[in-house]
Amino acid sequence: MDVSKKKYNPELKENLIVTLTFQFALNIVRFTEKLEADRKFIVAKQLIRCGTSIGANVREAQDAESKADFIHKVKIAAKEADETEYWLEICHQSENYPDCEELLAQILSIKKVLSKIIATSKNNRINSSTN
Repeated sequence: MDVSKKKYNPELKENLIVTLTFQFALNIVRFTEKLEADRKFIVAKQLIRCGTSIGANVREAQDAESKADFIHKVKIAAKEADETEYWLEICHQSENYPDCEELLAQILSIKKVLSKIIATSKNNRINSSTN
């Protein structure tokens, strides 16, 4: 059995937010490994939890039972993205922490996409209920 790591393409590779959040989670894993190597365990734990939760909630939203459930799950992902941005800002402003500029740029892009998804989904839900 070959146990080497393979390039993973999420099942929904055509879905921008699924792809962005999955790649971001991988980047967070790598970043937290650096933090742990520097013995910054508390911040690493917070970042691994919220930074990977974004993609998990986005993935869950793909199988939502209703439009309301979809919006709810994407809102949870957006909250996790806010928390992730907070911890990345802590790292960015603290001395002796690895560079996280790229992660900050990625999380801002993800937050914009999530906000757009929420707004569009709410609008579509309102429009479909008035027809």
